[in-house]
Amino acid sequence: MSSPAASRPDAGPAAPHLDPRRWAVLAILSGSLLLIAMDTTILNVAFPSLVSDLQPGSVEQLWIIDVYALILSGLLVTAGALGDRLGRKRMLLAGFVIFALASLLAVFATEAWHVIAARALLGVGGAAIMPSTLSILRNVFLDARERAFAYAVWAAVFGAGMALGPVVGGLLVEDFGWQSAFLLNLPVAALVIALGAWILPESHSPRSGRWDWWGVGQSIVGMLALAGGIKQLGKSGFADPLPWALLALAAVALTVFVRRQLRLESPLLQVRLFTNRSFSIAAVSIFLGMVGMGAVLFLVTQWFQYGQGYTPLEAGVRLLPASLGLVLTSMVTPSLMQRFQIRHVLGSGLVVMTVGLALPWTVQRFADIGYPAVAVALAVLGMGVGIATTVASVTLMAATPAHEVGGAAAVEETCYELGAALGVAILGSLATALYRTNLPALDLDGPTAQSVRDSVGEAAHVAQNIGGDAGRTLLDAVSAAYTTAITPAFLVGAVLTLGAAAVAWAWVPRDLRPTENEH
Repeated sequence: MSSPAASRPDAGPAAPHLDPRRWAVLAILSGSLLLIAMDTTILNVAFPSLVSDLQPGSVEQLWIIDVYALILSGLLVTAGALGDRLGRKRMLLAGFVIFALASLLAVFATEAWHVIAARALLGVGGAAIMPSTLSILRNVFLDARERAFAYAVWAAVFGAGMALGPVVGGLLVEDFGWQSAFLLNLPVAALVIALGAWILPESHSPRSGRWDWWGVGQSIVGMLALAGGIKQLGKSGFADPLPWALLALAAVALTVFVRRQLRLESPLLQVRLFTNRSFSIAAVSIFLGMVGMGAVLFLVTQWFQYGQGYTPLEAGVRLLPASLGLVLTSMVTPSLMQRFQIRHVLGSGLVVMTVGLALPWTVQRFADIGYPAVAVALAVLGMGVGIATTVASVTLMAATPAHEVGGAAAVEETCYELGAALGVAILGSLATALYRTNLPALDLDGPTAQSVRDSVGEAAHVAQNIGGDAGRTLLDAVSAAYTTAITPAFLVGAVLTLGAAAVAWAWVPRDLRPTENEH
């Protein structure tokens, strides 16, 4: 339990219990997290040039985008528990070594499966890094108000990194090709390893008992099957038995995992954390926020490049309203949490998200949608995500006992990563289905017409190969179909966030405070 001084607002930096390195630690961990978050979306703008170079099929394209977040999500619980045992600093540095090696593999990739394998290995490295960041923050920041601010910075960096990924990717890809999106990781990883080895403190969580190998297998199989099943359901439709088989496997594996964890004295994940209503609602809020954010960043980036003809850099820059709105509101949210009830701040953030997601569909009912409307929607969405995810992150960690922080960090980051990945999978698949419905009859041979129907990226590639007036006509038809398809997908995301807002207002306790469970 924290000492009384730890929760006093006037506890100054000279107090003996406050680590003088804590702000340097926050800077290093923020840099680490920024890189991980950017890798979730940096390929969005590099994707067209990668597709043109390696020519992956439609399924390979989905895996290139999704596999990083899916592998990361599947390993977070295991990595969080392993960091508690072996040391959070050690896990973070080992993760960056893996991250650097995987980036090198991607730089020299010559086949689509090389990129998929490298992205999967990047997910392994990210899983080792992410739980360590929050666990180290909890260990270093002992003052409750400072800790809330550090969590706000964490949430802002993660969300801004997702939004800045396409901007940085656009800057690099324009001059140096898609490989530069991976090359960027190398100097950052080297810097974090050098500074982290010197400055970061080591910490452990006292855990007894044997390592739960069965639990590791069950959690990984369950999470990967869940994500893969939903993704495949969106791709192949309800008639295909494969996604249902994957979802059934996920249900069995995760049910067995939960029951096993409830029986163990030293579980990989303390699933009883979810009996805390505030913890559960915060986790759901983060998840749904990332479903909307991940889908919008992916679909809008593709729309900018394929539908509007922007270069990767131009597309990335046009996403800046989302990151600016997110960073701005993340920094003011801790003050809002001190002045207003948590449920009001969280519910309001989710409503702002709803407005941002619903705005493009609403505008399209009355006029052709253009960048000004999309820019406003991105800014509003970013502000809502900044409020909702920051208050949810602070609330989730405040509701967690100190010795379970590794598991809580894994839950939180799983919500971030899996939410973004499933946003791309579910809402992206919905947009693809609507795109196919909106396509006019195509005067093309069978295989070529099928390529055009598979994805807007392949359609743009076909139009480029055809060239001339015919190619331009095809691209115009594809652009119109895709523009009409993406806004209903955003509207579905708006329905989800509006439902989450209602749950927050109804179920988050009125007297909840962001520092109430400092134990």
